[in-house]
Amino acid sequence: MSRKPRFFLPNTAVHAIQRGNNRQAVFFDDSDYRFYLDWLKLAAEKYSCRIHAYVLMTNHVHLLVTPENSDSLSRMFQYVGRFYVSYVNNTYGRTGTLWEGRYKASLVEEERYLLSCYRYIELNPVRAGMVKRIEDYPWSSYGHNAMAIDNTVLSPHSLYLQLGTDEVQRCVAYRALFDMHLDSAVLEEVRGCLQTGTPLGNTRFKEQIEQALNVKVGHAKRGRPRIVKV
Repeated sequence: MSRKPRFFLPNTAVHAIQRGNNRQAVFFDDSDYRFYLDWLKLAAEKYSCRIHAYVLMTNHVHLLVTPENSDSLSRMFQYVGRFYVSYVNNTYGRTGTLWEGRYKASLVEEERYLLSCYRYIELNPVRAGMVKRIEDYPWSSYGHNAMAIDNTVLSPHSLYLQLGTDEVQRCVAYRALFDMHLDSAVLEEVRGCLQTGTPLGNTRFKEQIEQALNVKVGHAKRGRPRIVKV
């Protein structure tokens, strides 16, 4: 079976996930998270990817990123993988692959879904029961986006900047987004599109992609989604 094509539109955000092989752990110590973020920053700069949000979970990584070129995202993941896998294997005396095949990615209709993706990504540790309060998890972008903690990995999206006229206003408005539960229907849409590689957006958004790329984008699978922890 041929691989489903990846979709790319200039200046359009992408929600991406990369999992550990067989859903096994990829981070074992605090230093591992720090090293990963160091290489992620370098890779994002090298391959022209603007990272807006992220979370590093024990066995997978979520990113919300705007790649500048059609191969920017794949090259960024390859760069990080090359250095991080070598580091983990050398540090922990292991061999073989660390990541599960290809990363998965979904274009995001920004006006309707971008801020929901921010929330979806940063709320992962809360949904997983790792912390009760989102601000207690150190390995996500929430500290910067909500509390202005310095984070050189991140580049703010234009829609995030529109939350306020200055940093204080933006942080207050951003924190207010988390006072509401993320709608269950939106959760299912985000998960379904991410698992299938389908663009996350309405019919018009998908039609625009089809016209721009001259390719059918398909649809996320209907019906009850299989249970996945993302």
